[in-house]
Amino acid sequence: MADADSISSRISVDCPPEIQQVLTAAWSHDVAAVKKLLDTPGEASCQDPKTGETPLHAAIRACGPPSEEDDPEDLEAAKKTVYELLLWGAIWNDVDDHNETPGCVAQRLGRTELYNLCVDAGVRAEMLFGLMDGYEELGSEGGDEDEEMGEANGNGEVEEDGEEAPELVEVDDNAAQEEVAEQEEEEEETDGQRAFQPPKVDADVDVKSETYLRSKLTYSDGKLVDDDGNGVMMAWETDIMRQSVDALLPGRPEGKRILNIGFGMGIIDTMFAETKPSKHHVIEAHPEVLEHISSPGSKFGPAWEETGPEPGAFKIYQGKWQEICLQLLQENQVYDAIYFDTFGENYGQLRMFFTEFIPGLLDENGIFGFFNGLGADRKICYDIYTKVAEMHLADAGLDVDWKDIDVDMKELAEAGKGEWEGVKRRYWTLDKYRLPVCTFLG
Repeated sequence: MADADSISSRISVDCPPEIQQVLTAAWSHDVAAVKKLLDTPGEASCQDPKTGETPLHAAIRACGPPSEEDDPEDLEAAKKTVYELLLWGAIWNDVDDHNETPGCVAQRLGRTELYNLCVDAGVRAEMLFGLMDGYEELGSEGGDEDEEMGEANGNGEVEEDGEEAPELVEVDDNAAQEEVAEQEEEEEETDGQRAFQPPKVDADVDVKSETYLRSKLTYSDGKLVDDDGNGVMMAWETDIMRQSVDALLPGRPEGKRILNIGFGMGIIDTMFAETKPSKHHVIEAHPEVLEHISSPGSKFGPAWEETGPEPGAFKIYQGKWQEICLQLLQENQVYDAIYFDTFGENYGQLRMFFTEFIPGLLDENGIFGFFNGLGADRKICYDIYTKVAEMHLADAGLDVDWKDIDVDMKELAEAGKGEWEGVKRRYWTLDKYRLPVCTFLG
């Protein structure tokens, strides 16, 4: 086990005794001791004030990477410890001083069973949060042909520590804040310790749709960015778009009816146009993207609209998709292929689209897809959103097949360099893209 993952490195010498006791019991996989110590509310999510180590981190980290010396009984005890901690309210996505969640540690160490326990906990939390009409931000879902899923980037948002919940009663905000501040001061005076402060992640931003629609955009160097430097769409996504078109239009037949939501840089619409569709509709809300589309050098301006096989067959709809889609339903428009890729919106908006609009807009034999950037800046978040989306798609009457695509990380590996030069947020960190191919069940 690397020194950085040793117990002496993770449980600091001046860690409060009560926290140290819980962390040590979790590290030792002493299930009986853990159960006894968790009688105190909040102990399951306590943190070393310096390292941010939680009992979940400790129970997983203590296993180290797989080796011939693994003790099956200890591994079983580790699973029981993790399960017990989650049962008592341990927070699956608390981060430590290395910006790792417990699941990140399990994934890095190659402990698949423990990683899956963390994923399942995240899925339960996200499904529960969804029932309360909100979605916790699991990670940023950055890029797009306009994208951001999981702005949640996921979205009536909650910070990654997952501790916030909707208020059930009205409160005096000022009084509540003063009371919290007083309690924190008392706690610090009692044990002389400050609570752990998670590391600040560069450009940890939360872009909302309305803010995005008011922002200034810049097309340059194979990327589309807003005035805060957030990547709206980038050229590295071209291969993903190409394979998305292949999945939505198998064999790329001519004469299909296509709807794309979110023009961005026009990468996927250019590919759609090459298939010679009978109908090609695009919905775009950002004024500057619309201005770009109408510029003299654009392939999708008024002249393109006039080349359609009939009036209205080729059309750029200007406005928010929530409003335009209602219009399309009223006009009884139906499509063989629909692609969804917006920016500054949360997962709840994607879910609303495939739940409320896809049943009326997609042909019974049609195919629906979306840019799957849900939580793509952290693997565990990506895996959780995959499962959550799959369940919600099934609820909407849709079956989804996931196609794994290799992502060349050579120019994407480091924030601020390569493809990310001039872009504030590195919204993609994974070497695999999970492409969704959705069709009606049955």
